[in-house]
Amino acid sequence: MSRRPGRPSIFWEALAVVILRPLLFLLVKRDWRGELPREGGCIVALNHLSNIDPLLISHFVYVQKRWMVFMIKGSLFEFPVLGWVLRKLVQIPVARGRADAALSLKHAEKALREGACVLVYPEGTVTRDPDLWPMTAKTGVARLALATGAPVIPVAHWGAQELLPYGQEKRPRLLPRKTFRVLAGPPVDLSKYKDKPMRGTVLREATADIMAAITAQLAELRGEKAPDTPYDMNRPDADGTDASPTADDGVR
Repeated sequence: MSRRPGRPSIFWEALAVVILRPLLFLLVKRDWRGELPREGGCIVALNHLSNIDPLLISHFVYVQKRWMVFMIKGSLFEFPVLGWVLRKLVQIPVARGRADAALSLKHAEKALREGACVLVYPEGTVTRDPDLWPMTAKTGVARLALATGAPVIPVAHWGAQELLPYGQEKRPRLLPRKTFRVLAGPPVDLSKYKDKPMRGTVLREATADIMAAITAQLAELRGEKAPDTPYDMNRPDADGTDASPTADDGVR
C-alpha cells in the first residue's frame, strides 16, 4: 500500500497536511484530551455524529504523530480523481453488501500488522439515536482486534454535529465557530476473548465492550448519563435509513 508502512508517500502526506490543516484550524476550536499509541498497529474506535467528523478526527490523529487509515465506502474509489487520491493516501476501500467485503478486513489486518493506525466506526453509519448516543454496532471492529491483537483505543468526540448536522450537508453552520471535543481513553481490555473462536457470541460481546468504552468516553465529554440500552436500528420502530458512506460490517 505504501513505501512507508501505514503512511502514504512523503509527498502525498505533506500535500494533504498543507491543504487540510489550515482549513481545519479555521473551522473549529479544539478541546482534545487523551493520547494514542505513538507507534505500532492500533485500532481507533469512534462514535459517528456527522459526515464531517472523519476530517475533524483526522486532525486529532495527525497531531498524535499518527497517520489515519480509514475504511471507506468502496464506491467512492470508483470516481476517477477521488479514488486515485484516496489510494495515494492509503485509505482502504470497503465493498458494501457483497461477499468480498471480507477482503477489506484482510487489507485492514495487513495494515495493522505493518504498524498502521486504522480508524473504525463500529456502528457502520452516523448514529440515528435521537440524543446522538452511540448505537448498537456491527462486529467488524472486534474481528480486527481479535485477529491481530492490536489495541483498541476508544475515542469519543462531540461537536461535529453542530458544524454539519447529519442530513443537512448543504447547510453547514460555520458561525459562530464550533468547538470539536475529543476524549481518547485507555485500550479496551479484550483479554478474556483471547484464543476463543471468532464467531457469534464472542464477537458480539467483544463489540459490546468496545461500544461501552466509547459511550463512557462520550458521557464524560458531555457531562451526561448515557442510556442504559443503546439504540438499535434493527428494532421495528427505528429509522433504518442509511445514507451515510459507511460499510455494512461496521468499518468505514
